[in-house]
Amino acid sequence: MTSNRIQQSLANLFGKHRILFWYDSKQELREEYEALALPSVEKIELCNNEYAVKHRILREQPTQKFLLYSHGPQPDALDNWLLDVQLAHGEFRTDQTAIWLADLELGLEFADLVNQHIEFFQASVRKNALKKLLANDDTPSMVRMKILAVCAGSEPRLDSILEHLLEELVDGCEDSINLIERSALNAFLWQQMSRYYGYQSTDPSIRDFVIELFKSCYAMGTDGTVQLSNDALVFLKRWKDSRSFTKGFEYWSNQCAEVLGVEQDLAKRDFRKLVELDYFELIDRKIISDLVREVVARTVSTGDVILWIRQRRQGYWYNRYQDLYEAIEYAALFIQQLAETSLGSQSLSKAVQLYSTKWFKLDQLYRKYVFHARKSGQISLMGPLLEQVENLYTNNYLLKLGDDFQGFVDGISLWEALPVRRQNQFFDHYVQPYLRREQRVCVIVSDAMRYEIGDELLSLINQEDRYSAELEPMLSMLPSYTQLGMAALLPNTSLQIADNETATVLVDGQSSMGTDNRNKILKKALNDRGEAITADKLLNMNQIESRELLKRNDVIYIYHNRIDHTGDKMHSEGEAFEAAEQTLQDLLRLVKKLVGANASSILITADHGFIYQDRAIDESDFAVADVQGEQILYRDRRFVLGKGLKPHASLHSLSPEQLALEGEVQVQLPKSINRLRLKGSGSRFVHGGATLQEVVVPVLRVSKARQSDVSRVEVDILGSASSVITSSQLGIALYQKEPVTDKVQSLQLRAGIYTQDGELISDCHELTFDFTSTNSRERELQVRFLLSAESDKANGQEVILRLEEKHAGTTHYQIYKTRSYTLRRSFTGDFDF
Repeated sequence: MTSNRIQQSLANLFGKHRILFWYDSKQELREEYEALALPSVEKIELCNNEYAVKHRILREQPTQKFLLYSHGPQPDALDNWLLDVQLAHGEFRTDQTAIWLADLELGLEFADLVNQHIEFFQASVRKNALKKLLANDDTPSMVRMKILAVCAGSEPRLDSILEHLLEELVDGCEDSINLIERSALNAFLWQQMSRYYGYQSTDPSIRDFVIELFKSCYAMGTDGTVQLSNDALVFLKRWKDSRSFTKGFEYWSNQCAEVLGVEQDLAKRDFRKLVELDYFELIDRKIISDLVREVVARTVSTGDVILWIRQRRQGYWYNRYQDLYEAIEYAALFIQQLAETSLGSQSLSKAVQLYSTKWFKLDQLYRKYVFHARKSGQISLMGPLLEQVENLYTNNYLLKLGDDFQGFVDGISLWEALPVRRQNQFFDHYVQPYLRREQRVCVIVSDAMRYEIGDELLSLINQEDRYSAELEPMLSMLPSYTQLGMAALLPNTSLQIADNETATVLVDGQSSMGTDNRNKILKKALNDRGEAITADKLLNMNQIESRELLKRNDVIYIYHNRIDHTGDKMHSEGEAFEAAEQTLQDLLRLVKKLVGANASSILITADHGFIYQDRAIDESDFAVADVQGEQILYRDRRFVLGKGLKPHASLHSLSPEQLALEGEVQVQLPKSINRLRLKGSGSRFVHGGATLQEVVVPVLRVSKARQSDVSRVEVDILGSASSVITSSQLGIALYQKEPVTDKVQSLQLRAGIYTQDGELISDCHELTFDFTSTNSRERELQVRFLLSAESDKANGQEVILRLEEKHAGTTHYQIYKTRSYTLRRSFTGDFDF
């Protein structure tokens, strides 16, 4: 040991002790002692002068620091006149254990600890890591826990140590476990496992523990035998919710499920008893499988289905099965709403109004169901539900509604549905008022965005802070195809289908096909203060370019085409609903882009809607007619253009005058939802006909407010008869004060029970408050907390239930609300009887 090392070690020890004894047992360090000079420390050599030294250091100089050196070994206890002083103060030793203790600034009382775990201290890297964790008030047990933490590369807590050891084993590595064994820490580790988690085994191991952990926690939620303590469940929940150890949790969950035969056990259980458990992925599969079967059999209420799925949202595996859960929920809602809906009407106008207020929801639920079912990729699992929903949608809704509405179409003298505006009145009714007020207006036209998609867009816009939108229906032109719909939305005094095979529509004699022609029509009508542009082109503009676009125009038409572009192709028509989901995001981006370019008034609409059926079309859905006439100009799956068209029982003929069109081109439409056969064309996604889904299109007025108009729901902790916790569990009720709406949004909170010092002493719950019910009873959430063994330290003290809200975009939390309880547990409260 060098002089500098001796000097530093003594300096550290004198920071804790006034008097230090130094026995030079090997009689080899006298020179170092004599050369030693420590500020404020007097050196005294012991040589038969013990009594005088004792009087001096205790009576004459009671505050002075002394180094008492003996050139030889320490005398026996009976012969040691200064033993009482030595025991009351400190000793400086120069053996290897003493050197390590000195380096760590630990007293000699830790010498046995170091000698028991000597392997650990032989690496300076490990000693340095341990030194950073040590505190002045550490006990030997606390030091051992910190040594374990260094071995595992974790924080000095048993749960953290276990998480790291379990994660390491996933990769086939046992370095940390081997180091713990070599450092003779096994006994201490299993002692702590028994103390905290109740784990005992004749042949303990990490693998054995994790199997028992999953077994006991699963048993706690079912009816099995529990071997471990509540703290084991608290650990499993923390481990499961830790984002740093997802790989380890999932690996061991799946391994233990196989070892424990969970699949066989779940097969005999009622899924209703499992909705709060999420330890195994198989539980979600069991619940989903049974939910599909129950919804098909209609043996569960829609309210229960929604409640169960909301409970599953809090579970670990929910995101992996989100599309399946959402598909089941939308299917249940669709089946219920269809059963409660009357589809009859008295007139064409009334049918349009009923569709735009009620019936469209069935199309929306069907679309959302199909989208999530397809996205899940589980066609076999969802097969029975897919078949049932498809049958109900086609036969009980789509066909029935189409047949009923066809009766009104057959009797019209003029295609209109007052007070709903017809599409060719769009510019005069919706755009001109802005121009009269000298306000700039932007019009987004999304090809084939039917009314129910517009309704979902309405909700998405209103959820945005400072954005608001209003929705109303508009009646498209007939036939409901792109060329005519796009033409009708432009400023016009007359519309005419061209007398040729292109199906082009003339606006006041000018072709409206394509963005360039529509641009010409706008510029002519608005004295060069109008412009047509594609959505892609606008989105690719920088802010300066987009602002310049708005400055030089009073009216801008932006054309978006994703749904029709996808659905109109045979190879991609099955992706129509995926295109609808993407369209919603596209349109939100466009709105924000325009607002960023200083647009204050935005209209969003469509040229037509569509019919979509997810499965192959039956033969009965094709019109049997062989279309005939003097001249067939254009033929599509849902309409025919021509002259001298011959009547047919399965077709309905309309003159240009009935459709508010100029010219001589006649129109024939297959009745109800029937299609015409068209070689090389798809048949599931169609438009052009006169069903409500095709002809009722949305018009949204969008505006931007100057002040924030979005808030979050408030949550209260409901009171109870007692504020005293007397057992190892605490059940509370949390109440969402108002329903979630577009402008009152959901809230996510973290809940746990803490000591006054901020130590978590229970399991922690991630809670989502997104209840939409107007019934206050349906906005209560019951939560049960399990207290950990650490709570024993707070017995008789005040503890705090803390609700915390995460700072947006960060991992940090702030306190939302608290409630205080007195923890007053007796030993009998730990028993279950």
